Amino acid sequence: MRLHRLRVTAFGPFGTTQDIDFDELSAAGLFLLHGPTGAGKTSVLDAVCYALYGSVPGARQGSGQGMTLRSDHAQQGTRTEVCLELTVAGRRLEITRQPPWARPKKRGTGTTTEKAQSWLRESTPEGGWKDLSRSHQEIGEEIAQLLGMSKEQFCQVVLLPQGDFARFLRADAEARGKLLGRLFDTRRFAAVEQRLAEQRRTTEAEVKDGDAALLADAHRMQQAAADDGQEAELPLPDLAPGDPGLATEVLAWAAVARTAARERLTIAECALTAAESAQAAAERRLGDVRELDRLQGRFAEAQERAARLHAREAERQECEQRLERARKAETVAPALGLRDTAEAEHRRAAQEESRARGRLPDTFEAAGASGLAAAARKAAEELGGLGSARRAERRLADIAAERAALDRQERADDEVAHDAAGWLEGWEATRAALQERVESAQEAATHAERLAGRLEPARTRLDAARRRDRLAQDAAAAQGRALAAREHATGTHEHWLALKEQRLTGIAAELAAHLTDGEPCAVCGATEHPAPTRKSAGHVDRGAEEEALAAHRAALESRTGAERELSDVQASLAAATAAARGGEAGADESAPGETEPTVDELAAAVEELRRAHTEARDRASGLHAAREALARAEREYDRRVTGQQEAARRAASRATLREALDREQHSLEEELTHARGTTGSVAARAAQLERQAALLTEAADAVRLADETAERLKTADARLADAAFRAGFDTPAAAADALLDDARHRELQHRIDAWRNEEAAVRSVLAEPDTAAAARQPPADLPAAREEAEAAGHRLRAAASARDAAARRCAELDRLSARTAAATRGLAPLRAAHDRVARMAGLAAGTSADNERRMRLESYVLAARLEQVAAAATVRLRRMSSGRYTLVHSDDRMGRGRSGLGLHVVDAWTGRERDTATLSGGETFFASLALALGLADVVTDEAGGVRLDTLFIDEGFGSLDDQTLDEVLDVLDSLRERDRSVGIVSHVADLRRRVHAQLEVVKGRAGSVVRQRGAA
Repeated sequence: MRLHRLRVTAFGPFGTTQDIDFDELSAAGLFLLHGPTGAGKTSVLDAVCYALYGSVPGARQGSGQGMTLRSDHAQQGTRTEVCLELTVAGRRLEITRQPPWARPKKRGTGTTTEKAQSWLRESTPEGGWKDLSRSHQEIGEEIAQLLGMSKEQFCQVVLLPQGDFARFLRADAEARGKLLGRLFDTRRFAAVEQRLAEQRRTTEAEVKDGDAALLADAHRMQQAAADDGQEAELPLPDLAPGDPGLATEVLAWAAVARTAARERLTIAECALTAAESAQAAAERRLGDVRELDRLQGRFAEAQERAARLHAREAERQECEQRLERARKAETVAPALGLRDTAEAEHRRAAQEESRARGRLPDTFEAAGASGLAAAARKAAEELGGLGSARRAERRLADIAAERAALDRQERADDEVAHDAAGWLEGWEATRAALQERVESAQEAATHAERLAGRLEPARTRLDAARRRDRLAQDAAAAQGRALAAREHATGTHEHWLALKEQRLTGIAAELAAHLTDGEPCAVCGATEHPAPTRKSAGHVDRGAEEEALAAHRAALESRTGAERELSDVQASLAAATAAARGGEAGADESAPGETEPTVDELAAAVEELRRAHTEARDRASGLHAAREALARAEREYDRRVTGQQEAARRAASRATLREALDREQHSLEEELTHARGTTGSVAARAAQLERQAALLTEAADAVRLADETAERLKTADARLADAAFRAGFDTPAAAADALLDDARHRELQHRIDAWRNEEAAVRSVLAEPDTAAAARQPPADLPAAREEAEAAGHRLRAAASARDAAARRCAELDRLSARTAAATRGLAPLRAAHDRVARMAGLAAGTSADNERRMRLESYVLAARLEQVAAAATVRLRRMSSGRYTLVHSDDRMGRGRSGLGLHVVDAWTGRERDTATLSGGETFFASLALALGLADVVTDEAGGVRLDTLFIDEGFGSLDDQTLDEVLDVLDSLRERDRSVGIVSHVADLRRRVHAQLEVVKGRAGSVVRQRGAA
């Protein structure tokens, strides 16, 4: 990898764009990057790392990277950008990155955040560039693939930080392991250790789970083997999950428990057989006693029932006689029903006749049914003749309503005509006033438009006058600054010329300072220098002259800026003055005798125009309202005239209609006078006739119904008397009393049937031979037989329960034993796998007894890498120490810690090996430098052998003496072999003399800038 060009803009301390040509610096192979503290030397390296990986190394990267990388000296609209041109893997690429930044909004105030952007281009054979990608992810993957290194490896290999390796020399094994682990990415070996540890924990948990399951089954077998809740005779061995031999102990104990359980089962089966025989005999005896007790109780109950039947014999005879009389009365029941029906109908008809006669006048009190019907027919005929009179009465009411409506219309038309006449009298004056109002508002609107055209130019002149006064003050101040800048530039120029002249005067002393005995002089070529000129006390060197020249150039830039500012202010003042006069912007001077208008005069003119414009606009605002009022008045005039004419036409029509209504009303009143009679109206007379006809018809019907029901009642009485006599009753009332309803009849019949059935059942029981024989025997002792049977049943159930429990115990022990045997067979391979994984995990973790040095797998790999690094570093360390020191790797244990990452130095002068922490400051520097270079070679090989043509070495040269510094520079100079370039980052003054190709970072109030100088 070779760097060609780097361009940074608004990045870190660089407020402006800075270009760095690494090709020019690398031409000498060794170049120096120097500058004062805080100038930004490290920011150059940060820019290289940011261009490649999109982030800066170490603690300088943060969550808001785009904001922290942006320079505080940059202009507000300048975007931060880093552009790097390099060659890697034979391809010339250009990477451009822009972090996110907060730019000002294009519209309005405030800022908006722009997203980060990246570009990747490749050089073409034709000399142009071809775009490859603008994706952050694709560019990162492409660069990582070409370099073969992560950002941490790149920062450790290409940007060699000496301070880190000085700490590395003095660090313990743990700290060295962390650094080497980041560089060589040994996470896969740590993952192997972790994986083995996890597998060991997993297999150990599986074995313990299996043993726990075995113990759980053993405890279940112990509970199953217990007899009546008592502990088993054979206790379990005291074992825990994971103990060796646990499965064998459990299986042996299970075999003994199964044998004991089967013995108890045989005993329980024999006891059950004996209990079953005893229980069967007791049940037979209980059955015989129970049957005897039943028969004796049956005979006694039959005797009691016979006694009760004999005591109720008279009651039975009475019920039979009552039922017989009821059967006879049933032949008279139809006649009784007919007579009751006829009596009820006659009673209702008589009541209705009385009610109907009560609503009639007294003249109809003795009238029969025929007379009442004739009177009803006469009233109906008279009612039919009132239809025409009803229509005449309704028409007369309509005529009255029409006359009332005509009166209302007449009054309304009179009001309309009177109102219209009054309004039309003042129409001409109203129209003239409204027309004048419209014309006045129109004139005001025209005047307001003219004033508005004059108001805006007046305001423009006022603003220009205010700007003119402000710029006049700025111009005076700018003129003073320009005069001061000219004087300062003149003074710095004179000072620089004086220093230059003094340096030229003492140039011989400056050249003599570089003379060495035996070396030719740069001026005359002589190798002998008998009397070289010495520098005087006030000697001016090249640095002082260059500093004076830089100050003069800075003063010239300040003068140019001040004169440019004065010119800009004067141009703006001339434009504002012309605008305040109201002329063209390009006019420079006013006419002879013309005075410049003041701000107060222009402000007064603007205020006067504004007031006049406001008044005219207020008057003009009523134009639309005036036009609307005039239009409304004209529409009202047309409406009033039309209403007046229509009222006159309606008055003529009403007069004709009134005459026709008067004639029709007179004819109808004559007809109604005859039809009303003594009533007030035809409707009242019709209602009277309708009510009279309805009452007469209802009374006639009631009289006829009463006569008919009286005749039916007389016939029913004759038939009832005849039926009672034939049934054997003296009177119809006696027959009615003998009748029974259905419920009472069923009740008597059921009682008689129950007596008869009971009598037959009792005779049947008393005649049974078994029952009579049992009655002659002594009473049965049923409680004693039942108690004996219950005792035998209890003994049988206890024996059955004991037998079932013994059988279940044997079955449970067989099942658990089979499961324990199967689990033991399945646990054997798990235990073997656990033993194998545990040995491997202990060996990889360094805890096994087989690992004598207690070295972890990752430490073992890192130790091999550290051994390679020590060998590569020794090649350069011997040269820098004149063959005195050699770095060696040690895998000895350090105290109680683990071994593998020890680092010692062998001193050839003493022949002894000692710890690197005993090196002095200078020795630590070149040892750490040799270690960094060796590590860079090993990491490069690890990354795939990518050639690194550009290296940077950080601070640390100030601790070296001249001789050691020469040896270190010789080693660094050897790195240039095969076109490799090395950049030294240091502010040691002696290196500026020794290294001619330099990149200087100069800090200032406006930000840092870079100055580049090649080897020439």
